[in-house]
Amino acid sequence: MIKRTTNWLETHACVPVYSGWVLGAIAICFLGAAINTMAGWLYVISGVSFALLSVAAILPPRSLLGLVVKREPIGPVTAGDDLTIELEIVNQTKQSVNLLQVQDILPLVLGKPVKKAIEIIPTKGSYQWVYYQPTQRRGVYRWHTVELGTGAPLGLFWCRRLHETAARAIVYPIVLPLTRCPLVDELGEQDSLKSDVGGRPLEMASVGLTRSLRPYRTGDPMRLIHWRTSARYGELRVRDLEKVTGGQGIIIAIDSAGSWEEENFEQAVISAASLYFYAHRQQMQVQLWTALTGLVKGDRIVKETLAATTPLEEATNVHPPTYPLIWLTQNPLTVSSLPQGSRWVLWQNVSLPQEQMVVNRNYRGIIFNSQEPLQPQLQREL
Repeated sequence: MIKRTTNWLETHACVPVYSGWVLGAIAICFLGAAINTMAGWLYVISGVSFALLSVAAILPPRSLLGLVVKREPIGPVTAGDDLTIELEIVNQTKQSVNLLQVQDILPLVLGKPVKKAIEIIPTKGSYQWVYYQPTQRRGVYRWHTVELGTGAPLGLFWCRRLHETAARAIVYPIVLPLTRCPLVDELGEQDSLKSDVGGRPLEMASVGLTRSLRPYRTGDPMRLIHWRTSARYGELRVRDLEKVTGGQGIIIAIDSAGSWEEENFEQAVISAASLYFYAHRQQMQVQLWTALTGLVKGDRIVKETLAATTPLEEATNVHPPTYPLIWLTQNPLTVSSLPQGSRWVLWQNVSLPQEQMVVNRNYRGIIFNSQEPLQPQLQREL
């Protein structure tokens, strides 16, 4: 109750600090002595003390009037990098503001509130404050409050004022630098064969799937090597493809509507990001699916979707696509209902009996161990 009252007084009026309480007690003692002895000099001392306390209580709130806080947009970063946060405190009054404390109230999951002491903001001037906040986990972070506090000029009373300045920071998941990934390569080869042989063919930007054959260059995807022609010429020849404008491509789907252990879900998000961008580097058509957003594509949109996704999120798209996909889940029961030709990545759920961890072997995939490094497991053969 006392703390709540003190907090309310600090944000709506002001409260004395330790030195203010001491001076107030001394002033009361002098006043009592003056009444008891009728000595004039004691009245003067107590009067001056009360006058100082009155001035010290009035000036701090007045010095905070006319201050405006502005915030610059926060650029997205990858988990592990620092957010660059920039604030501008503008003094709109005709007097300078001295000895000001600024505190940015961050969400607890991002870090503790960050404080900055400002010596002076000149008349009609401003102060630029830039600081760097470390990040550890991906997410979309929002906060709204910047706090200005001061005890100037006498330091006997303290007051704070809250300013609403909305902030939104996006921390992308880490993307692992995969050098190979059979999980994606095999599914991509199947998709290419279906498009070449039967079913729904891929439509090209100009005249067909293979525009020409050229010598192999370092960094070319292995899946584009034309082995028959390479054997004929005695050197590796690579298919030079036109830009694909149709076909299904590869779907990376994460079971975000299901129940997850926290650490397993974080690994699944990192895996989804790594698989998506690996497939993108291999010049494959690739999309991401979550229960909330459905199918999305595009580097920025995919990163933002993965930064914001959570377990047990609202399932606005209950059923994943009906064509082959890479399914990331912790629930082995969902594997048996996947479309034909799909692949899966399953995280071990320690809360399930061992017999329930058996999956349908008609679908090839990987069982992940959360205690082992993620990148070697993603590069493992199925």
